[in-house]
Amino acid sequence: MSTILIIDDDDQLRISFERLLKEEGYQVCTAASGEAGIRMLTESIPDLVVLDVRLPGINGLETFRQIHQIEQKLPVIIMTAYGTTETAIEATKMGAFDYVIKPFDIPQMLSTIAQALEAGRFMRSPVDMDVAPDKIHGEAIIGKSSAMQEVYKAIGRVSATDATVLIRGESGSGKELVARALYQHSIRSQKPFLVINCVAIPDTLLESELFGYEKGAFTGATHRRVGKIEQASGGTVFLDEIGDMPMGLQAKMLRLLQERSIERLGGRETIPVDVRIIAATNRDLEVLITKGQFREDLYYRLKVITIWLPSLRERTGDIPLLADYFMTRFSGELGIENPGITREAMSMLVSSPWPGNIRELANTLQKALIFNRGAPLSLTDIAQATGGDVKNLHLTEDACDDSIRSWIRGLLSRGTQENLFENCMDHFGSVMVAEALNLTGGNRSQAAKLLGMSRPTLHAKIDKYNLKIETSVK
Repeated sequence: MSTILIIDDDDQLRISFERLLKEEGYQVCTAASGEAGIRMLTESIPDLVVLDVRLPGINGLETFRQIHQIEQKLPVIIMTAYGTTETAIEATKMGAFDYVIKPFDIPQMLSTIAQALEAGRFMRSPVDMDVAPDKIHGEAIIGKSSAMQEVYKAIGRVSATDATVLIRGESGSGKELVARALYQHSIRSQKPFLVINCVAIPDTLLESELFGYEKGAFTGATHRRVGKIEQASGGTVFLDEIGDMPMGLQAKMLRLLQERSIERLGGRETIPVDVRIIAATNRDLEVLITKGQFREDLYYRLKVITIWLPSLRERTGDIPLLADYFMTRFSGELGIENPGITREAMSMLVSSPWPGNIRELANTLQKALIFNRGAPLSLTDIAQATGGDVKNLHLTEDACDDSIRSWIRGLLSRGTQENLFENCMDHFGSVMVAEALNLTGGNRSQAAKLLGMSRPTLHAKIDKYNLKIETSVK
């Protein structure tokens, strides 16, 4: 449950606002002055602060400065009357998440609060990489495959720079986690991190959301508003699904990347901005360019650094690790013991196509756990969670061949890679050895016979692939 601190000297508003937020499921604490709010912060850090500008004693702006001295990544929403809009804009440029004009529209305020809480979680929740499931403390990027090792290397090399990054991969492959990892390991990690989904926001609102607007820019624009680009001053903006950005906005985005400046909607003032742009898409931008649906000049500005995320079909060897991670995580969230997964069910997880990638795998395991009765997840549990039956979990040989070819084409399309053939063969070899050992219950002699090799050769393969398999028969 998220905790929200309200700092406002208006007793009636504070009490009614507290009641509203509690009805929405939030834990709420309140303070009638900046000094009281600061004291509460020193005792316990909430997830969000909603702060009025005009306060007795120290004003809202000074209160905000002290809040960020205590916890810089704590999101703060400023509340203001019409007469103090410029003060609120100043606070926003200093790092406030947003500002809201009193009296505020309740649904809009609740939406802003939800966005601020999500932004705070993104900034403060660590994204672990390449660690064992039992060592993970939050969300994580999981995988030991060679494709994922390349992703880790890219994050390590790029995060310390200020370069624009384009993350490409299928839907559900983990692009947002990579963006957050880049932010958290960057020189801007103590500044804001804002996420804009170019699909979720209607085209008519996306421009004002990104760049803000001037008073009178359109009907209902009763005051100046700062956009997300300005709000993230000194920090990072993640543009998710940029392949769906309208063409008209692409020109403004190109100007931002070229000149590091923007203009608010309805304004003529050129405003310098200091933000790092990370973008992501599951669309084929090259095809969109040929169709005239994406600007080629913007494409080259975005792809200063490109990070390709493999689909789950391209790294099936990582599925047991991912399954272990999600089983541990969801069991903890549900307050139940981790029941584990049967060998047959795990084999089906590995052989399934997963068009929705990691997101689909996670949803399947979470659903299976919710309806599980304590026994290890079986084929039937997985089938029911995917809305099908057991036979639908099996890939035909042709479909399996198609998946292998797709994976290989994806690797080859990335250009020359050192030892690519040997790495692919090692990948297939490690999967075959692991499956042979699983099918034989860990009996190395039987597994060696299945694989058509001697027992010493099998031992050498186990050592080479660093397979950690519990065996009941040596």
